[in-house]
Amino acid sequence: MSQVQSIVQSVSGRAVPLIGNDIDTDRIIPARFLRCVTFDGLGAQVFADDRSQLSGQHAFDQPQYQGAEILVVNRNFGCGSSREHAPQAIAKWGIKALVGESFAEIFLGNCLAMGIPCVTAASDALQTLQDWIAAHPAAAITLDLEAMQVRFGDSCIPVSMGEGARNMFLGGTWDACGQLVAQGAAIQQTAAKLPYVSWSR
Repeated sequence: MSQVQSIVQSVSGRAVPLIGNDIDTDRIIPARFLRCVTFDGLGAQVFADDRSQLSGQHAFDQPQYQGAEILVVNRNFGCGSSREHAPQAIAKWGIKALVGESFAEIFLGNCLAMGIPCVTAASDALQTLQDWIAAHPAAAITLDLEAMQVRFGDSCIPVSMGEGARNMFLGGTWDACGQLVAQGAAIQQTAAKLPYVSWSR
């Protein structure tokens, strides 16, 4: 059985600015929601405690940002515990890409494994982008992984991403499980040649 991989060259859509440094995974999805058997439904609980404290003023509750697909954050986003539920909750809410000053390494790796590109930009460029989104919440922006820039209005900012991760998105090889499934026949052929492996269907 083969599986077609998903090439990600760009992501376009409305954006939501989330202001603040060191937003950790406990804030992204509180621990009480980790008992779920699947990730379904986590989107409704993303930033649950922050949203409750802000009484409807959190960016994820504000009407102008509903349906946004690109999340623009600040420094060290996704720090704290390594829970995969954090990027899953963000994705279930509808986010397909993140732009930030920096990301925690494990959070970044979890996003990569899910096919969610995370790119970084300079602090002042992010401030400009977040201000523009706040002033134009109905306008779409575009994250271009080929040109490595975010375009908004008549402007653009340069962004960065590890070359290995970028190549995985552009080549459609970010899905490790999908890669194994796609190479099932070759794996069987190799296993059949090994004297210590008894292959069975």
